[in-house]
Amino acid sequence: MTKVNGRFEERFQGVAEALQRNFIDPGEIGASVAVVHNGELVVDIWAGHKDEERTEEWQSDTITNVWSTTKTMMAISALVLADRGELDFYRPVADYWPEFRAKGKGDIEVRHIMSHTSGLSGWGKKVSMRDVCDWEKSTAILAGQKPWWTPGTASGYHMLNQGHLVGEVIKRITGLSIGTFFKQEIADPLGADFHIGLDESEFHRVSNVIYPKADMGDQLKEFTKSLGKYRVSGKVAMKTFMNPNPDDESAWESWWREAEVPAANGHGNARAVATIQGLISNGGEMNGKKLLKEETIDLIFDEQSNGPDLVLLMPLRFGIGYGLPNEEFPFLPQDGKVCFWGGWGGSLIVNDIDNGLTVAYMMNKMMMTVMGDTRGLSILEAAYDAIT
Repeated sequence: MTKVNGRFEERFQGVAEALQRNFIDPGEIGASVAVVHNGELVVDIWAGHKDEERTEEWQSDTITNVWSTTKTMMAISALVLADRGELDFYRPVADYWPEFRAKGKGDIEVRHIMSHTSGLSGWGKKVSMRDVCDWEKSTAILAGQKPWWTPGTASGYHMLNQGHLVGEVIKRITGLSIGTFFKQEIADPLGADFHIGLDESEFHRVSNVIYPKADMGDQLKEFTKSLGKYRVSGKVAMKTFMNPNPDDESAWESWWREAEVPAANGHGNARAVATIQGLISNGGEMNGKKLLKEETIDLIFDEQSNGPDLVLLMPLRFGIGYGLPNEEFPFLPQDGKVCFWGGWGGSLIVNDIDNGLTVAYMMNKMMMTVMGDTRGLSILEAAYDAIT
């Protein structure tokens, strides 16, 4: 059996056992898990290896690219500014970013870019992954393009560009890049080892993501099936996914690690994610730092969309900055204040305000999934079992 390292309160032993079982089926390589309950870090564990060859063990300070889990850090950054009265989610984006008004986008509000309902799920001009890392170029393209659907009428997952949209608003308000703002105002005060833009001096701690080996034909079949099931067009999805084409190997490159892509290239581990996201489940306070008022946290649960997503081609329900439970996610409580998201390949973060619970699962082995898999769900189930 794979050894689980770290610490956990005795009642959460089931969480450690769930992590251990994941190394048997479906065959984990390296992962970390953390649970915050009522503001306390009650689980902080890790296991396995940093590399596919299993030559280097996963350590306490190992970090990895968590893909779209980074969006929850972007959301916290925006919430902190809203809490200070510097950002209003119900004002037009163009009030902060005047160039964004072009091509009929003057009425798009900040809440729309925070909830994937702005009509801008991708870039209107051809871009590469390196272009995505060029902040000025990629934000200028977004400012100058037309929405792909009527803003506010449906969600279309802003896969790679949500962080550029929200991040540019943050930059216009603060004069700081989102990575710098996040570090100075959130990560450093909380003592959290999470980075949007990773310094080269930290590269030695990174566990490279390991892309799944799966039949692309099977994915195409699922894509076609979703089009028929939910009666949506695949046009927006194809434009979003294919420009640029998702490329896991970019995550191994220094230019990707060092850039700020606040929707996708954050580096951290479960401890860091749970510490920061624990602000949501613990009334805005963690590690003795009060960063959010409860009324600011409540804004998350202002439903912005509920229906088939034009990019992920499944029913999704979005509040401001986070996904909200619906029938597609039966593993989440359907009542009460619960928000969540995750990252390409399987990472998962869940905040449950009513139960004072935050659960984070981060790993290096990616599965062929956008919205979590059985590994994270087994961790989540064990965490709920421990508090009930």
